[in-house]
Amino acid sequence: MALIRGGRRDHEATPYWRQVVDYCAAGNLQAVLDEYIHTLRDLEGLFAGDDEEAWDKLAEAVTAALSLRTGAPRVDEIQPVDDSVRIQHRRLRNHFAMRFGAQESDDGKTGAREGQVRRAFNSPFWPFVLVSTSVGQEGLDFHAYCHAVMHWNLPSNPVDLEQREGRVHRYKGHAVRKNVATKHGDEVLASGSKDVWHALFEAARDQSTNGVGLVPYWLFPLDDGAYIERHVPALPLSRDASQLEALKRSLAVYRMVFGQPRQDDLMTFLLERCSRERLEEIEPSLRIDLSPRRRERPNI
Repeated sequence: MALIRGGRRDHEATPYWRQVVDYCAAGNLQAVLDEYIHTLRDLEGLFAGDDEEAWDKLAEAVTAALSLRTGAPRVDEIQPVDDSVRIQHRRLRNHFAMRFGAQESDDGKTGAREGQVRRAFNSPFWPFVLVSTSVGQEGLDFHAYCHAVMHWNLPSNPVDLEQREGRVHRYKGHAVRKNVATKHGDEVLASGSKDVWHALFEAARDQSTNGVGLVPYWLFPLDDGAYIERHVPALPLSRDASQLEALKRSLAVYRMVFGQPRQDDLMTFLLERCSRERLEEIEPSLRIDLSPRRRERPNI
């Protein structure tokens, strides 16, 4: 009722509801929602934007993302007591980061499921960090508002590394949109287009010299722009540090032999017998180009 009446505290010159409106305006919430709805249509497969049913589904998806309840992970506090230790269980309210899995809310009841957590993470709202085991490294999309992966442990093969980072390297991913907006944002905003993000990608596609369909939707590199970030907290001279270098080399060879029969055998053969310089030399002859054929646009 205080909000409806425009009430204010004695030390506040502006009512709370007005402060919320000013905060949203200063942060350009309208632009945030424009980008979110454009991205959500692709994630949900709702391309018929004028269809009433599609808009209902979009509203349901936004509601599900915004209604994520605060998580309450359990932590164990270990305290030395005389000649023994005492373990005290505590629960901490947390909404900045969440784990990918069934959650328990701060009131002790069953909270969000994996699908709702994924939807919330694929939004501009919290959680901003998602923690997952290997369950989340295949078949799931986390690219809508994320372009960085922290590897707490390294996989044993380049295929798993590619799968992990592929979760945030998808169609119209976060890094791609940041670069497209950086390159074409001013001209599109000046044009007065109603669908800004559609116009942004149209402008990027028209100015692209790559006609194979990957640019600008999957790739749009810029100097000093956003890119898929790989973070590995490996200590210098540790086993992980040396393993990372070996994985990087294996990953380059894996991408080279992708599509070839018996990839594992071919990778092992090349890594054991070829230097890095030799691999770079023979790479064009081994690579299978799976990109669509370039099609020239007719002159009208």
